[in-house]
Amino acid sequence: MNYLKTYMLLAAMTALFGAVGYLVGGVGGMLIALLVAAGMNLFAYWNADKMVLRHFKAQEVDPGHRDPRVQAYVQDTLALAERAGLPAPKIYIIDNPQPNAFATGRNPANAAVAATSGLLGLLSRDEIRGVMAHELAHVKNRDTLTMTVTATIAGAVAMLANFALFFGDRDRNPIVGILIMLLAPIAASLVQMAISRSREYEADRIGAEIGGEPEALARALEKIEAYARQRVNVDAERNPAMAHLFIINPLSGKGADNLFSTHPNTRNRIAKLADMARRFGRPTTAAAAGPWSTPPQQTRGPWG
Repeated sequence: MNYLKTYMLLAAMTALFGAVGYLVGGVGGMLIALLVAAGMNLFAYWNADKMVLRHFKAQEVDPGHRDPRVQAYVQDTLALAERAGLPAPKIYIIDNPQPNAFATGRNPANAAVAATSGLLGLLSRDEIRGVMAHELAHVKNRDTLTMTVTATIAGAVAMLANFALFFGDRDRNPIVGILIMLLAPIAASLVQMAISRSREYEADRIGAEIGGEPEALARALEKIEAYARQRVNVDAERNPAMAHLFIINPLSGKGADNLFSTHPNTRNRIAKLADMARRFGRPTTAAAAGPWSTPPQQTRGPWG
């Protein structure tokens, strides 16, 4: 159902894009807009991962890192990738006190996963494995490409909507142009966010299967959500369009989950994982501090 929902939402996004292009310049305007979107998608396909990693100042790490926590993080991620039948991804650390993680890359052969120093300091080893299994599920499902395409189309819709007011049909009521300019980007953003929420649920499910520990992922989500609300991610706030990449909304420090959120409600995600754990015959337990946990008052990562 999640895959079907994603395809339907992508179709809706494409239809919206075509409709706005047609309203701006008829069939010719729609074709020109389509060419622009294709060019944007091609650029994003080859460069989005590099741009994201550079924006968050991610540093690549390997199993020989001097910090034992990082060694375990790298070794476990590589083992999970092998278990999932995926090529070994590049593995990164982001020196940021907010616990979070994301995956990027145009395909499994060019994938990268990244975790913040705050995540490694907060979670226990099995919880970090749960998080990385979730991120590898995104890679396995090619969600990184899906969300790059939807973000690009959403941006193109917003661009077209602005053209509608100034370059659209001169015989049309200007009120219509204003409505297109205001409502089309909102509609595109809502569809983009709905696709993101659908992919998060699916990554939770596949990630729990890869890692075999849905209860560990559930505990991790609970901890990350609580801490993310206490710490503002400055880099994410500078570019909110990248928020959908993370396992938990990095903008949580400034707002609650709702219709305009890129992520589903964390309580709903935990409930679904708890149901999976029961089917696995392994009841969930409440979130507890692991042996690597940092005190709540600590705001700096283990690298600075």
